[in-house]
Amino acid sequence: MTRVLRDDWVPQGVGGLENRAWEALRENDSSILVTAGAGAGKTEFLAQKATYLLQTGICPDPKRILAISFKKDAARNLAERVAKRCPRDQARRFDSMTFDAFTKGILDRFRPALPEPFNTPGTYQIVTPFRRDYEDFIERHGYEGVSAQELERRIPLTDLLIDLSNGSEVNRALADYWHEKFFGEDEISLSFPMINRLVKLLLQENSYIRRALQATYPVVFLDEYQDTTYTQYDMLRTAFDGSGAVFTAVGDDKQRIMGWAGAMDDAFDQFENDLEARRITLLSNWRSHEDLVRIQHEIARRIDGNVEEAQAQGIREIEGDISAIWQFRSTDDENNYLAEWVSREVQLGRVEPHDVAILVRMRADQVEGEIAPAFAARGLRIRNAARSVGEIQIQDLLGEELTGIFVPLLRLGTTHRSPDNWALAQQNYIFLEAADPDNDISQERLLFKLEAFVRQLRVEVARRQPTPDSAEAIAGMLLEFIGSATLRQSYPAYQRERDFERVWSGFVILLKECAEHSSSWTEALNEFEGIGQVALMTVHKSKGLEFHTMIFYGLDNQTWWSLMPHRGEELNTFFVAFTRAKQRAFFSQCVERGNSIGWIQQLLAPAGVETIDGTTIVDII
Repeated sequence: MTRVLRDDWVPQGVGGLENRAWEALRENDSSILVTAGAGAGKTEFLAQKATYLLQTGICPDPKRILAISFKKDAARNLAERVAKRCPRDQARRFDSMTFDAFTKGILDRFRPALPEPFNTPGTYQIVTPFRRDYEDFIERHGYEGVSAQELERRIPLTDLLIDLSNGSEVNRALADYWHEKFFGEDEISLSFPMINRLVKLLLQENSYIRRALQATYPVVFLDEYQDTTYTQYDMLRTAFDGSGAVFTAVGDDKQRIMGWAGAMDDAFDQFENDLEARRITLLSNWRSHEDLVRIQHEIARRIDGNVEEAQAQGIREIEGDISAIWQFRSTDDENNYLAEWVSREVQLGRVEPHDVAILVRMRADQVEGEIAPAFAARGLRIRNAARSVGEIQIQDLLGEELTGIFVPLLRLGTTHRSPDNWALAQQNYIFLEAADPDNDISQERLLFKLEAFVRQLRVEVARRQPTPDSAEAIAGMLLEFIGSATLRQSYPAYQRERDFERVWSGFVILLKECAEHSSSWTEALNEFEGIGQVALMTVHKSKGLEFHTMIFYGLDNQTWWSLMPHRGEELNTFFVAFTRAKQRAFFSQCVERGNSIGWIQQLLAPAGVETIDGTTIVDII
């Protein structure tokens, strides 16, 4: 691919960039911190910057760009955007993954190089300990001066090997905890914070691995930087310290919602100080229209009194109210009027079911049971993104690499023409087979094999009705064609059989469920992807997504008991969820369940958000 001169390069796939985005894109001699509010196009900015670096040769072959996100779907979304904007030989040098996948991949590849005793052979399982697990450990080992909370907090902050010379009881407890997880059970058990500490030790002790990593990645992107934990930042500094790597971090401190998981309090200041980084703020909001942005700004000002007002770039496409608090006397009224309102909006052609999201504070499974009958009575289905299929939640499954590879193939199997899915299938297959981008003959052979498989898949799909058994058989065809060994070798997250089986099993379970309820394979795939269903999810799960219309379910002091003016992270969560809306955002509040949150009503009122009788939003005959 011929390089593009820097002055001749233009944005790919978009009309243009705001001036500050151009400034941030062209700054490549030093690290940069891009602060950007909701809807500012942070992911698109990173995609454009990656394209610029690759196409102009600023990041020359064989050097690569490392992009780290917090969620799998965000990492995949970023990778797909770069693939659409760059030729294949350039896009393959863009590695987009989560923090956990990055550290796990290093551990799985170089685990034998760990110092004793951590180079112990054998498989390991990934665990997520709860507070009661730490309490049980402390009780069994008799550590009376160490609390479960302290042990949980210290594990991700304590370097290996643990210094026992000072006789500290908490250090002895930490050492015993590590020893038990490696040698006290049938299989080694590691949490992701423990994997992080092992990788830091590996990089500290082995300069060869550290230098190889630094030579590979002269450019590092950090998405949603405000949620970076001290442990993750510490590991990155260990990996790239002294390398000259140029970092681009993007984030918004008003969207910091992961403090409970160890997110840094001073992430932005520390990044600027440690890396001598320059800060640039983007102002455009490409998601929401002016009336919604005005409401968002009222919430943002409560978080940060000095925040600049975003410049709304979205177009208002809807008439009538775009935000209000709907108050109901009973849960029956709440569920029925909400279902009737959504049903009417769908029937009038104002919104598709899958463009409506119902957000809850927590307990999505319980809320599904409460509201689903009312929606079903009106011909609408609820897609609970938090529901587990096997050992994985549906929303997480849809963001998996395995799903992103198999769904385009399934779509090709159910239709005779689908250019977008064919392009995705080609891209995925060439990547999985590690084809030489300069060898046209080898690529043609692979595409011939892909075409032959798609023809075979179409024949099989045509002769089978959608049933659980046929869904399992067709899923098996996909796996046989791609190869489980190929998938596990291509993606670090699947290198352990246990991790691969968790995702594969969830994929098959959900496909079988959808086939059972469908009259055609197209309908089954639509159900698999949530098309035609009203989305239900927690506010935390809404981060990174966007919807035409959103309804906050249960805005009362019992459900949102922790939403108080002095609890910054809860207000941040509220703000993040509200900014997912493109056209409308409503709130439901039930008197039977709890009292209204007065200070929220006072906060939203100046922007025109009124509290109204919910039974007036639509007539139920």
